[in-house]
Amino acid sequence: MTFAGEEDDLFPLDDCLFSETFSQETVYKLMGEELRITQVFGANLGVAAPVWEAALHLCRYLEEQSVELRGKRVIELGAGTGVVGILAARLGAEVTLTDLPLAIPQLQANVSANMPSSGWPSAPPTVLPLSWGEDHVNFPSDWDLVLGADIIYLPETYPLLVETLAHLCKKGAVAYLSSKMRKEHQTPGFYEECLPSRFNVQLVDRDDQENNHIYTASL
Repeated sequence: MTFAGEEDDLFPLDDCLFSETFSQETVYKLMGEELRITQVFGANLGVAAPVWEAALHLCRYLEEQSVELRGKRVIELGAGTGVVGILAARLGAEVTLTDLPLAIPQLQANVSANMPSSGWPSAPPTVLPLSWGEDHVNFPSDWDLVLGADIIYLPETYPLLVETLAHLCKKGAVAYLSSKMRKEHQTPGFYEECLPSRFNVQLVDRDDQENNHIYTASL
């Protein structure tokens, strides 16, 4: 996996240098695919703006383990920039990308920017708002994979996330969750206590240099 930032695009010409919002486009080469991902900073997106290392770690893991994506029904939670789900769609998965409503425009823009010249190998990715523990029941439960990268950082949302995962995985989906293990955010406790209350949880990969772990979870 290689990636290179395009520093010339850090403050695009059509953005005012002193405006509250600026964007940065980065090229990521992952699993044989080249993705152009725009990150919008200062647009009240907060943690949804950047591409986090946990997302890249998950992409590398899926490649290293040869996880089959083609033809799979995949939903990504807290997708942010969409890099993981867009990659899955480029590799033939039928993908739904979800996040809070504020992040939807960034997701839609990155999906549009990464449509292959020959078209999406399966269906174009769907982008939808999803608030954990509230409107998850509006989504089906017949997924193959549920993906999440660095979405475990607000302890008050942990029960809502577990409830949402239980609904999405009801018919046998496996969740792949990649997280930076922040003790101050009780991330280890989520995987050791909260998630195991409903799921079979397994640590499948770890990057000690980045303090990032990947877990699988199934009901």
